[in-house]
Amino acid sequence: MNSTEKEISYKTTNTYSTLNSFTAQTKNVWFVCHGMGYLSRYFLKYFTELNPKQNYIVAPQAQSKYYLPPNFKHVGSSWLTKENTEKETQNVLRYFDAVFEAERLSQAKNLIVLGFSQGVSVAMRYVAHREISCSKLVLMSGGLPKELTADNFSFLKADVYFTYGTQDEYLDERRIQQESEKAKILFGNRVSILPFTGTHTVNKNLINTLA
Repeated sequence: MNSTEKEISYKTTNTYSTLNSFTAQTKNVWFVCHGMGYLSRYFLKYFTELNPKQNYIVAPQAQSKYYLPPNFKHVGSSWLTKENTEKETQNVLRYFDAVFEAERLSQAKNLIVLGFSQGVSVAMRYVAHREISCSKLVLMSGGLPKELTADNFSFLKADVYFTYGTQDEYLDERRIQQESEKAKILFGNRVSILPFTGTHTVNKNLINTLA
């Protein structure tokens, strides 16, 4: 078989979801990246306990959609896979750029960037590659990108939180130790390691505390 894989560029369209309104009373602006299997509008449910007048939440939407097993009726999405990861990462970064521009997030005085599960990797890569000056970086139950180093975050002044459930079905004790050590290498004394009692779920208590 004589096959050739070629590459093209084209313009595409994607959605994103917001919760509450950005007003003069807004204290915190959140940029929150969901995990695999989510849609952004449903990920917003974890932020509904925040004071709506003080918190404005922007949830980007992963581009790759698929039907969720076992019934294949509900739709989920995925940010990245091991296939063409570097090129796909650039697509995600350009999409995030567009969301930041549309929502004027670079002007936010108190920007909180949060990633959950698969969303951790895209959130971290965006902060690193675009040198996003957020006030807090929240990494929930996800793997830290292997290619990133402490130098990538030398500009960052944010408080960093790495949190995971002690019964997380995707993180065994060895993986938790590896990721925790990686977080310390990347962020030094700026990172707080915060385990909680639970499975592979969003730590709503931490979200409510950070606001």
